[in-house]
Amino acid sequence: MDPVSAARDLVTARFPDATWALLTGSVVNSHRTAGSDLDIVVVHEAGPGYRESLHFRGWPVELFVHTPQRLAESLARELTARKPSTHRMLAGGVPLAGDPGGLPARCARILAEGPPPLTPAERDKLRYVLTDLLDDHRYATDPGERAVIAAALWVEAARASLAFAGRWISSGKWLLRELREHDAAFATRWLAARDAPTALAMEILDRAGGPLFDGYRA
Repeated sequence: MDPVSAARDLVTARFPDATWALLTGSVVNSHRTAGSDLDIVVVHEAGPGYRESLHFRGWPVELFVHTPQRLAESLARELTARKPSTHRMLAGGVPLAGDPGGLPARCARILAEGPPPLTPAERDKLRYVLTDLLDDHRYATDPGERAVIAAALWVEAARASLAFAGRWISSGKWLLRELREHDAAFATRWLAARDAPTALAMEILDRAGGPLFDGYRA
């Protein structure tokens, strides 16, 4: 079944009193795969908000159910964390019920504008975390621990590089998508450094002002 039709039928059956609902995620864009699910954002007045996973007519479904207040709080937290997951969902959604008004357009505008500049404290924290991981990796003697630290350093290096560049950060597949959108050549280098990320992490750290340990206070 067409994903929009299936999602609309599900919303009609489960949320007849919904204020509005959108179908979003990879199933409605160019990232769609055979395993894509129906990501559905639902807003209704009755609480509480919740997230639920289920199957409907052969489709895996992820429901993101919000009250207006819960949604506003979630969007605000994302901006503080510089990780706009719900903003992306709303900006690219297909209406299923009701009218979200100007919210999708506002989310799209926020995504395009990018996050606010890093504060000195945020910048120092990123430098400190990279410094700490680099030191842990440098002095690790247990092969298993060294591998785990390298994995953490690899991911944190990508997140820091995006933040230092004034870009949104993310996790999982969206981390790579953000890197590729920002700098495709760097994204390729980052992928190649998966098992040995120290040199790339040091490069990112040096561009941001170098290691930070002595005097760091949070």
